[in-house]
Amino acid sequence: MVQKVFLLVNLQSEKNNAMNFNFKEIATAGMILFAVIDILGSIPIIISLRNKVGHIQSEKASIVAACIMVSFLFVGERILSLIGIDVNSFAVAGSFIIFFLAIEMILGITLYRDDVPETASIVPIAFPLIAGAGTMTSLLALRAEYHVENIIVAIVLNVIFVYAVLKSSAKIERVLGKNGLSIIRKVFGVVLLAIAVKLFATNINQLFEHGL
Repeated sequence: MVQKVFLLVNLQSEKNNAMNFNFKEIATAGMILFAVIDILGSIPIIISLRNKVGHIQSEKASIVAACIMVSFLFVGERILSLIGIDVNSFAVAGSFIIFFLAIEMILGITLYRDDVPETASIVPIAFPLIAGAGTMTSLLALRAEYHVENIIVAIVLNVIFVYAVLKSSAKIERVLGKNGLSIIRKVFGVVLLAIAVKLFATNINQLFEHGL
């Protein structure tokens, strides 16, 4: 009986190890995605869209964004392999995108602008506002460094937060005000800038080690 108990404990331990859940990886991936998605900084855009098109379906936008991110996490690397690009090269390119996103957030400038259509719940809220180019790039960059299950947990946590923000965006805007939102954008812009530098340094070294 005791042997059976020990066997079950060992099997459970091996199962947990196989899943590779790591709080540090979840926290880091979550912070990266939170900074890239920048849903708090997008509140003015969301408010503007609500005024233009009326009600935004927060549930649909959040679910669609989560599906896009998880799908790209699994399929994105295969797509890259089909066109002959490895994850490290994509991560280096992505670090430049994240760098410019950070510059936008810190300096309060706009380097690129997407056209806003008349409908909003899926386009542009779910894509590209939440699951945009910066998010996709970050996901593949994270895939090169962290375990998939930890990234998925980070995605889910961010989507839950996104849903909460979409539901209460008007209240948040009133509480924080324009100055509060500006400060949040700048703080996470600095965090994002540091992340971009780290991604570039890590992946460029791996590229040189394996040969360009």
